[in-house]
Amino acid sequence: MLPRSSRRLLPVLARQQPASTTFLARSYSVLPTEKTPVSPVSSTNALPTSSAGSHDRALQENPEDGEALRVQQSPNRATTWSRNQQPRDKAMVGPRFEQTIIKDQPQPYAAINLIHKQPVRWTDKKVVSCDGGGGPLGHPRIFINTDKPKICWCTYCGVPYANTHHRKHLESLPINTYPLYPTGDAAELPQGDVSGSTGSTEPLQSNTGNKLEQR
Repeated sequence: MLPRSSRRLLPVLARQQPASTTFLARSYSVLPTEKTPVSPVSSTNALPTSSAGSHDRALQENPEDGEALRVQQSPNRATTWSRNQQPRDKAMVGPRFEQTIIKDQPQPYAAINLIHKQPVRWTDKKVVSCDGGGGPLGHPRIFINTDKPKICWCTYCGVPYANTHHRKHLESLPINTYPLYPTGDAAELPQGDVSGSTGSTEPLQSNTGNKLEQR
């Protein structure tokens, strides 16, 4: 049996319990709402501002052009290409980018699109190796089977290879993921030399024409 002092507190606790339950229900009934990102590009971008000697022109930009550049993921691709990649229109928000000339911000090209500009490296070997040219710009050497009638690419750098025995078959296809021959695109790398017993490819430097080597 409860002591007399405890029995006196029971009615008080019973009256306070509904209020406590109501308070908890009200606390958890408010769900968090997702904030809508606000573009930092505004009409102030159109006002010419002195560059204080860092440029030879005034800092000025059309707000419509700045907003179009802000939401574009890269100059050669409009959207993301990876599931864990942050969209540019969500990343470039907040006070950090206010009154910022968007066209002067870094805009690297998407490598996933640039690699598909590279023409196929033809070889008469069934197995070729690719090390990206070796040295600091290369990657671990891997071997690629080219005995099947399809374009095979390096899983590190994406350079495509194909066997000359399957040239007619690949030319007859309506579409290929890589160009079969050089197209003169500015993104093309110089064709490498295919030599050796395994048909190893050694890309050339674009500025000197020499083979890539350890510096």
